[in-house]
Amino acid sequence: MTPAIDAHVRLDTHPTHPSAVQAIVTGTQAHNALVALEAADWSVAATNVLVLARIDHEEPYWADDAARRLTAQGITVEITPRLQEAIDEEWTWANYPMPWCTRSEIREISDQAQKIHDDIRHGHLLIHAHAHDGHTTVAVGTYLHRGGKSVYLHGEDHLRQVADTFDSPAQALVAFEGVHAAEMRPGPAPLTDTESDANAARSVFDVTTAKPQPSLPEPESVPVYLADAGDHDALLDTFLDTHSDFEKWRTWSDDTTHAIHESQTLRIERVHEPTAHETAWTVAAYETPVSDRLWVLTATSTTPAPVLQDLLIHLADGDGWDTVIGAPVDEKTATAATQPLTEAGWKHTLSGHGICWTSPDGEAGVEFDPLTAQHPQNPATWTIWAGTGPDRPTWAITASPHTPSSLLASLSEALARETGTPRVQPPGKPRTRITAKAPTIAADHPASRSR
Repeated sequence: MTPAIDAHVRLDTHPTHPSAVQAIVTGTQAHNALVALEAADWSVAATNVLVLARIDHEEPYWADDAARRLTAQGITVEITPRLQEAIDEEWTWANYPMPWCTRSEIREISDQAQKIHDDIRHGHLLIHAHAHDGHTTVAVGTYLHRGGKSVYLHGEDHLRQVADTFDSPAQALVAFEGVHAAEMRPGPAPLTDTESDANAARSVFDVTTAKPQPSLPEPESVPVYLADAGDHDALLDTFLDTHSDFEKWRTWSDDTTHAIHESQTLRIERVHEPTAHETAWTVAAYETPVSDRLWVLTATSTTPAPVLQDLLIHLADGDGWDTVIGAPVDEKTATAATQPLTEAGWKHTLSGHGICWTSPDGEAGVEFDPLTAQHPQNPATWTIWAGTGPDRPTWAITASPHTPSSLLASLSEALARETGTPRVQPPGKPRTRITAKAPTIAADHPASRSR
């Protein structure tokens, strides 16, 4: 039997970068876990905090692999429910260029691409030149180990592969120039958006400076309703990257992105630069692509990233966004949907506005108005808020009467159980313009998709 080691590893989703994973290590023998994780290419972000950020979005899979290895060494590992859900999720790459590959084969290919990326990042693979071949990025470089082998690289991110090898850098450069002379540029290609995001995930806790710094406090955790808003654009990008049944559209102004389900009966609208208390997310469901709207949910731009991530996970879960056509939510089903709040000690009161559940610290609440529930198009039968009150919230989510009770229960569970990092001002993120026209989700009679 493997002897127990006094080290505890808590694995959780990254607070601001979807798909990335963080590990918080404690215990008198924490160094055993730290060494094992660093050997598996986890990056040290702060004292006893490591981050796994990959270019293939397979962090949950490799986090699970790391957990099994650590457990086998006698180290206690805790996986949060949110991360476990990501580990258990089945997803495929949209428009993968090698559709004949199995899921395990795709993961093996992307892991090889990850190793190439890591070798470049760590300085083990020196890139001499790069070019664009009309379809993707190509490059030529030399390993500073492995016998000094020179390689020709084809592709970007999780599709990058070694397409050819050479005995010397000179031979490799001559061959590369012979094919790509017109487009050839010295050094490595600029980082892709995916590579930049991975770097940001690794550095978000970075405290390394040229001068000595005072010791950092232990990583702080707050209730999810007080958590940082995080990077909403990154949340949506990752959602679209990992769910091929949703298609991305942009408006001509580039201010709004739409994610449309392949059935055209669920539509997500993301406004990129609203003010702090304006609607940044609108989710709407329809019985058919051209029918009246069944239900709608909105969220402000300051809504915490973990709450939005829970919402997107639920929407992607098969028919998790579907609803029974008929009577709206009543007081009985409302009570069932908010059971996690009651179990967590949220105060249940009746007021002139209906039923309210308030967090023990008074800084968040969920309100249900049964009177407005009789009007299916009323957008605010449900109000979820955090701040000084529902009239002056730090952030808010509203939902209409027919919003699925399973979705509301999922949000209640997140509010009652989940934690996150305190609010900080999120960094800006550049966006790529995609000029395709999307159907609006605000209309009661949405137009069919066209291209």
